Amino acid sequence: MRLFYLILLLLAPAVWAEDTALEALQTGDAARDWQAVGRLDIAGTGFCTGALISEQLVLTAAHCLFNSRTRAQVNPDQIEFRAGWRNGRAEAYRDVRRAVVHPEYVFGKKANATEVRNDVALLELSHPIRNGRITPFPIAPSTRKGDTVGVVSYARDRSEAPSLQETCRVMARQMGVLVMSCDVNFGSSGAPVFQFGAGQPQITSVVSAMAQMQGQPVALGVSLKGQIELLQSALDAGKGVYQAPAPVRQSVRKLSGGTARQAGGAKFVRP
Repeated sequence: MRLFYLILLLLAPAVWAEDTALEALQTGDAARDWQAVGRLDIAGTGFCTGALISEQLVLTAAHCLFNSRTRAQVNPDQIEFRAGWRNGRAEAYRDVRRAVVHPEYVFGKKANATEVRNDVALLELSHPIRNGRITPFPIAPSTRKGDTVGVVSYARDRSEAPSLQETCRVMARQMGVLVMSCDVNFGSSGAPVFQFGAGQPQITSVVSAMAQMQGQPVALGVSLKGQIELLQSALDAGKGVYQAPAPVRQSVRKLSGGTARQAGGAKFVRP
């Protein structure tokens, strides 16, 4: 936790001035290139953001798959992926057949550095999405400090259509965690962070948590280097069916209701 405190203290507020504002993708033309991003409706109690990386695989954050009250993993058959969800309609609806999380991920009551860097999951859909309008996104090879990225996400204040922030910055990269200036909120968990400039946008991270330092918000994301192969191997090994509750950490306290408690000088909140 101290690591993030030091990183955030060193960030210059001028970085935010280079970022673009969120753009609501309300029309078919605006949303056309982003149909593979969708809303994950989870057990009828909440939602996250996810993105297709193949016709049958959705990438998201691991903590989206856990019940915040019981800390048990949600049964995959209680999750629905709504590709391109916009104004009450999706380009495709799919149930989830299996879900695997990073093998070292432990769902806790609040985010910490170890949890964030392992906060990634892969969902296998009940049927592939093949409709010609939805193109899965490739994975970017790597991201460095100073790189320009963008994010497409849903959130509690914009749950009925995705929003695009075309330009934000990777402000630090430490221990498998990216600290970014991207604008996220509750519901943005699992949102794909993109690199541009290689033709089609490539996913370089997924949003895990929010932090706030001296009144300036930042997003924390997972570095995907080696992660997709690890999760795909778990699926290939037959894992991903409904699992028992995750191990419980008794020494941490929950951040709830959108109010962040102090944690080593930086405020961490699950988006």
